[in-house]
Amino acid sequence: MKKLLFLLIAAPWMAGVAVAQTAAFPQADPNQPFGDPTAGIPVARAEPVSKRDLATRLQIFLDQNQFGPGKIDGEAGEFTSKALLRYQKAKGLPIAPASIEGLPLHEISPIYVQYTITEEDAKWVGPVPRKPEDQARQKRMPYPSLLKFLVERFHTDPNFLQRINPQLDLQNLKVGDTVWVPNVAPFRIETVRAVAKLPVVPEFKHRRILVNTHERMLELWDNGELLAAFPITPGSSKLPAPVGTWRIIGISVMPWFRHDEGVLNHGVRTNVFYNIPAGPSNPVGVVWIGLSKPSIGIHGTNNPLTIGRASSHGCIRLANWDAIRLASMVTEGMTVVITDGQEEKIPYKADSQNLPLTGREDKANKNAPQI
Repeated sequence: MKKLLFLLIAAPWMAGVAVAQTAAFPQADPNQPFGDPTAGIPVARAEPVSKRDLATRLQIFLDQNQFGPGKIDGEAGEFTSKALLRYQKAKGLPIAPASIEGLPLHEISPIYVQYTITEEDAKWVGPVPRKPEDQARQKRMPYPSLLKFLVERFHTDPNFLQRINPQLDLQNLKVGDTVWVPNVAPFRIETVRAVAKLPVVPEFKHRRILVNTHERMLELWDNGELLAAFPITPGSSKLPAPVGTWRIIGISVMPWFRHDEGVLNHGVRTNVFYNIPAGPSNPVGVVWIGLSKPSIGIHGTNNPLTIGRASSHGCIRLANWDAIRLASMVTEGMTVVITDGQEEKIPYKADSQNLPLTGREDKANKNAPQI
């Protein structure tokens, strides 16, 4: 299949990213690029019996309601607290950073399910060079390992997976291995289709994205209703995310990335660059939402464990599982407000980094992994 490469000269809204649709990844109807992430999820009853189980259940609940806690790791930390507070605000519940009262957590059952690695899964794993000049020679940017595939598919943390799978060597997974995973709607990379530019959705144009770089959170608003919130990495001290009001000028799924050291380090476009092909290990992940500020966008990542905890080159970075959901809820022409959070006090800001969850320390659930 002939490669179609959309460079900046042809698509200026990409602002630092080149897009391609290639034979390496499936192409599809631009109106249906996201697939069905919930297909085939088993449902059964299982009750939490430990603090870790309760924290995991809360994280899954928030994630499934579009209030991302970051990686699911069984620890009710900073971003779980921030997601909970925003969920409470959105649903009109009392704003209480240490309370889970009134949450229908029983909807998350079981907390863990088993997943068996398939031959199709293994096709998404392959070599991922470190240097951009070597990456540019690739036909695609797959996952470097089956462990990385599972981490992203189930929105989780490799150390957490190891704790709930002590019998497995997760560094040497193979087809046929069965792994306990959080019962979250999986990020199904095989359903994500390459689309150079998504069509405009008129009914979304009045929505607004609010990025708070101080809180390291992105919120999606529909008039006065808070629809979703996700943790982010918002630039760095050297190249901070630009405070101001911008608009979305284009959304690409499965983008190529134009690696230009001038843009990355100084915000200046040069003639020395490498075009990095599409894939989950692409530096901008699986989504690019270009903003009217040149070279700035909201995008995915090739390392979800760094979200909220590492710097970026002025852009707004999300985990791929959050980026693909955000892309399905926004459209070209929308307003994006980036604030440093200093001019207003967030009334629902977390006061601590750990929610004091308590659980029943009784008999273990036989259907759940031991942790």
